[in-house]
Amino acid sequence: MRHPWHRWLRALATALAIGLAVSAAGAQSQADRPARIAGRPNFNGIWQAMNTAYWNLESHSAEGLNQFPQLGAVAAIPAGQSVVRGGTIPYRPEALTRRNDNRAKWPAADPEAKCYMLGVPRVTYHNMPFQIFQGDGDLLMVYPFAAANRVIHMTDRSELPVDSWMGKSTGSWDGDVLVVITKWQNGESWLDRAGNHASNQLTVTERFRLLGPNHLSYEATLDDPQTFTRPWTIELPLYRHIDPQAQLLEHKCVPFADGLLYQDLLQSKGKE
Repeated sequence: MRHPWHRWLRALATALAIGLAVSAAGAQSQADRPARIAGRPNFNGIWQAMNTAYWNLESHSAEGLNQFPQLGAVAAIPAGQSVVRGGTIPYRPEALTRRNDNRAKWPAADPEAKCYMLGVPRVTYHNMPFQIFQGDGDLLMVYPFAAANRVIHMTDRSELPVDSWMGKSTGSWDGDVLVVITKWQNGESWLDRAGNHASNQLTVTERFRLLGPNHLSYEATLDDPQTFTRPWTIELPLYRHIDPQAQLLEHKCVPFADGLLYQDLLQSKGKE
C-alpha cells in the first residue's frame, strides 16, 4: 500500500499543473477574463486584504514600538478596526493568558519573525497579496511569504498523515460560494502579530464569494473548543489587483531570520 503522502504529492503535482495551465489567464486584461470556469465563478487572479488585520484582528489603537527607537514613526503600528464578527475573540481564560504572553514577547516569539509558514487563515490577510489558480478541478493558492502554497482539494477527502503549518484544505461549492475547510494544522501558528492564536484542534471554514469583478467577500469561521468558548468568524473584503503587470514576487525569508533564530550561536562565534 502506498504511503498517504503519495496522495498528497500527486494532488500537489496536479494543482501545480493547473497553475501553469491557467497562469496566462492571470495576466489577461479584465475584459478578456471569462466570468466563469466550468460553470463556477472565476477566482483567478492576485488578491489582497486592504486592512490592518495582519497586525491585530481586533480593534486596536496606533502604537509605537519602543523596541525599535531608531525607526521612529516608521515602526509604529497603525490603528485598525476589528474584523471579528461581534468585535472580540471569545477566548477561554487560560487561552487568553497565553495570548497576553504571546503579545508581551512579540516580535521575537512570532512565527512570522522566524519565517515559518503563516497558517490558515492568517496567510489570507497577511500584508502581502496571494494568487488563486483555478481550473476545472483542484485549486491552488500561492503566497509570497516563505514561498508557501496550499492545494484546495475538491475530491480528495483523506486525512493528512501528520499536522503541518498549513494543514490540509478541502473544498466544495455551495452554489457560487467556494467553501474551504482546513484541518490538521500544528497549532504553532499565530493569527496575527498581536499574539492571537489557536491549537492544533482548530477547524477553519472559509467562504469565498465574488461581490463583483474585482472584489471577494471572505469569511473564516474558527472552531477550536480547546482555545475558544464558541466558534467565531472573521469577515473582510479581498481586492483583485488590476495592474496588467501585477505578479507575485517570492519572499524567501529564511536568511532574514538567521539573526533571530541563531543569535546565541552568532554571539558565541563573535567572541571567539
